[in-house]
Amino acid sequence: MSSSRQDQALEDSPLQARVIVVTGGFGVLGTALGQYLSGRGARVALLDRAETSQTRVSDDANVLALGGVDLTSVESARSAFAQVAEHFGRIDGLVNVAGGFAWETLESGSLATWDHLYQMNLRTAVIASQAVLEHLLAHDGGRIVNIGAQASLKAGMGMGAYAASKAGVSRLTEALAEELKDRGITVNAVLPSIIDTPTNRTDMPDADFSRWVRPTQLASVIAFLLCDDADAVTGACLPVSGRV
Repeated sequence: MSSSRQDQALEDSPLQARVIVVTGGFGVLGTALGQYLSGRGARVALLDRAETSQTRVSDDANVLALGGVDLTSVESARSAFAQVAEHFGRIDGLVNVAGGFAWETLESGSLATWDHLYQMNLRTAVIASQAVLEHLLAHDGGRIVNIGAQASLKAGMGMGAYAASKAGVSRLTEALAEELKDRGITVNAVLPSIIDTPTNRTDMPDADFSRWVRPTQLASVIAFLLCDDADAVTGACLPVSGRV
């Protein structure tokens, strides 16, 4: 595609100049999502607890990376969102990617695992959503997309703590969508099965990776939910299962 046609495609992109915050932005999915959104004209702020990204996200000036953000802390989250709003002038959307996974049976496991996954998967989404609301409402609405999990629909052995925390993300999505549906803000979640990441390939070396969900595939679904075309969709928990 010629440079002029690329420029025209960006101008026509439904994400052109939108400011989107991605939590967990230095991880595999956060990095892929940041690249996907910025490639479609969005201005992207990547927030992460890590101090620095191990992956070069983009040379684009429209990508802001903020490390050292503790999203389990109300004060840290509010400060980070204020920095994003000051840098870009506004915030139009939030994608809550930050989270984690642990496989552990109840018999051999620890209550600490349940507390830890609640903090990583649900508390971060609650606090980030609270922190972004004033910015979205200041500009007549926006989009929130949460990363849930297919396991939240039916948990297998060893998945109790993870599935419970992700079920909380789904209920947060539904409740917040109802709270905000008349204020111009949509709230949705995607529920991936197994995402094709290096860690998952290492943990399941005999699996058929082609059946998993690629990060770019999940990013394209998230991008749709961030667009005006998805204005009529709110409170949805959308399975993105690949062929699992």
